[in-house]
Amino acid sequence: MIEHAPWFTEARFGMFVHWGLYALPARHEWVMQRERRTPDEYERYARWFDPDLYDPREWAAAARGAGMKYVVLTTKHHEGFCLWDSKLTDYSATHTPAGRDLIAEYVDAVRAEGLKVGFYHSLIDWHHPDFLVDGRHPQRDDPAAEALNEGRDMARYRAYLHGQVRELLTHYGTIDYLFFDFSYGPNHPEPVWGGKGKDDWGSDELLAMVRELQPGIVVNDRLDIPGDFITPEQYQPSSALPVVWEACQTLNGSWGYDRDNDDYKSVPMLVRMLVDGVSKGGNMLLNVGPTGRGSLDPHAVETLAGIGEWMTLHARSVHGAGPAPFTPPPDARYTLRGNRLYLHLLAWPFRHVHLPEMSDKIEYAQLLSDASEITMTAAVAGQHALNTTPGSQPPGTLTLTLPVRPPRVAVPVVELFLKEG
Repeated sequence: MIEHAPWFTEARFGMFVHWGLYALPARHEWVMQRERRTPDEYERYARWFDPDLYDPREWAAAARGAGMKYVVLTTKHHEGFCLWDSKLTDYSATHTPAGRDLIAEYVDAVRAEGLKVGFYHSLIDWHHPDFLVDGRHPQRDDPAAEALNEGRDMARYRAYLHGQVRELLTHYGTIDYLFFDFSYGPNHPEPVWGGKGKDDWGSDELLAMVRELQPGIVVNDRLDIPGDFITPEQYQPSSALPVVWEACQTLNGSWGYDRDNDDYKSVPMLVRMLVDGVSKGGNMLLNVGPTGRGSLDPHAVETLAGIGEWMTLHARSVHGAGPAPFTPPPDARYTLRGNRLYLHLLAWPFRHVHLPEMSDKIEYAQLLSDASEITMTAAVAGQHALNTTPGSQPPGTLTLTLPVRPPRVAVPVVELFLKEG
């Protein structure tokens, strides 16, 4: 738990939104870098940025309907384009056909749904004239790459970075969450020439300013100095971590709108990832990439609705829940909330599931989806766990008798009420 923001680990589930000019080429949010576009070549997309279907109330409603408790939007990605009315650059939504501050509308919409407001902000800026070309920059392979850095000054870029963060944290009221992205200095697992870290960003001073402006905010770990939580990206930790963590995941491997990418995860897979994370003490931040017109694509809408259908019946096994001090059976995960232990069955067994060393701990069991009772039998030394099954279970094992047909949900959950004392 983060002591100054206990809501974060209570929430467990949030929506990430990657949206910017890269929604127009619709070929991944790193299209500028992948296709080696110069700033002059790339910024032409600003002429055509006209998100006439942008309605963040729909995004916020979809997040709440999916059981999410917070939303995090890219204020500026690595391309350098700003979604708010920054006074420090003209490279913003207010100077496109959109013609307005899109962040202000987002903040109002998220708050109206009772959700926490989060910002993502890129430390990197491939458009800014003082940002030094390096091994991740779109112009990294330019024969004159080193010459491009002549006259550039990271001190001036640092002032710009800090000034824009100050704008974001002073113009929109209380901001609950801030995701900086990302540092890639010498200690990065994939180092590149000219990589940048805490000294380049002025991370200590930047984080101090953030804390001063928004004392209750939670900040991630990508400033190259410790933050409030760590951020595994597109993988699930194999075991519980001794720190607060949040896995950021995509629907299809891309963060920005990627029109031709159909590598979508199924609703059951995403639910399994969510409960796996909660069982290990983590959150999940699930990303959507709106289209260039500002709407969620139909697959994202369908997926969020599918997760919401499951969360409607099973939210209490996620919100406010965390790891349990018990070992679950194979193909299952435990989460614990108060005196209720939740058994998430990732594979539906035939008739029986055996819970080692739990016979004296459980008072009552039911399917969470419909509150229908699940009968229990405790194994006793020298006796079969169940007269109807061959073999025996070790003493102390609690055997649950399940229906042959599983409930029609993405992941079935058995709610176990722990005995007091």
